[in-house]
Amino acid sequence: MGRQNLTVLTDLILSAVSSLPELQLPLSWIFLILYVFTVVGNLGMIILTKRDAHLHTPMYFFIRHLAYMDLGDATAIYPKMLLNFVMSQNTISYHACAIQMALFVVFIVSELFILSAMAYDRYVAICNPLLYNIIMSQTCCHVLVGIPYLYCTIQALLFTCKIFTSSFCTSLLSHFYCDNISLSSMLCSNGQDIASLINGFAIFNGTLTLLLIILSYIMILLAVYQMRSAEGRKKAFSTCASHLTVVVVFFGTLFFMYVQPRLAQSSEIDILSSVLYTLVVPMLNPLIYSFRNKEAKNAFYRVFGKKFKFCT
Repeated sequence: MGRQNLTVLTDLILSAVSSLPELQLPLSWIFLILYVFTVVGNLGMIILTKRDAHLHTPMYFFIRHLAYMDLGDATAIYPKMLLNFVMSQNTISYHACAIQMALFVVFIVSELFILSAMAYDRYVAICNPLLYNIIMSQTCCHVLVGIPYLYCTIQALLFTCKIFTSSFCTSLLSHFYCDNISLSSMLCSNGQDIASLINGFAIFNGTLTLLLIILSYIMILLAVYQMRSAEGRKKAFSTCASHLTVVVVFFGTLFFMYVQPRLAQSSEIDILSSVLYTLVVPMLNPLIYSFRNKEAKNAFYRVFGKKFKFCT
């Protein structure tokens, strides 16, 4: 009878970010500040790449979609977390949890494919500069983001249907947001099968996108090695520096979380690594692309400079 009652859930209980009550208030302010920086940075990048004609290029097209993913990823999780801090509760409704999990899967997996598309864009720009505008046409760019979006949406719906049409044996979630692996461990039956399915997709997505990125940069290195001009080599490396930084930070946090054995992984490390790739990395990405990029800085002054002068 107890199990039957638990399978019909209206709310799920999320794990606290910290087990120490005295840290809840400082953490809430830290997460609020990080989230505000994430929203401002990514919205600013989206506005710049939309409004400034100089940034209407394939590279900035992908940067804009990366900003969409970063903004969506953080927004799917942290407004609810901040609300729970204010309300002094750690609950989420059953349907809100399903939506949060689906959105998280779409955004985080799409980011993998966006990064691989950006690597291909850099490969074409350096290895085939004369044919760059022909190869990286508007149609090609939309295909490179459209197909991953469709694939990730189907994947998210598959996981959501598999998990939320099953029976839950507990309402206590071992994470601070609705993570699909954590949810699968709460199921009365088929939990291990669903977890294996999720891990299989995760390995496929991570391996495929990382191989595409590595292959692109191997081709780039071969092309740069054949350049006779030192200035040409420097320019080629500078165009890849921001993307390489983002790739290392993003994949580094993912490997830090998933490669280590689950039994040896403490909840604190799990939470820290989750915060890194769901909030810190989305906050850093627009900073990396703006600080290391003169075009983005010039676009900022063109788009926002006049408004600031008018206000003063």
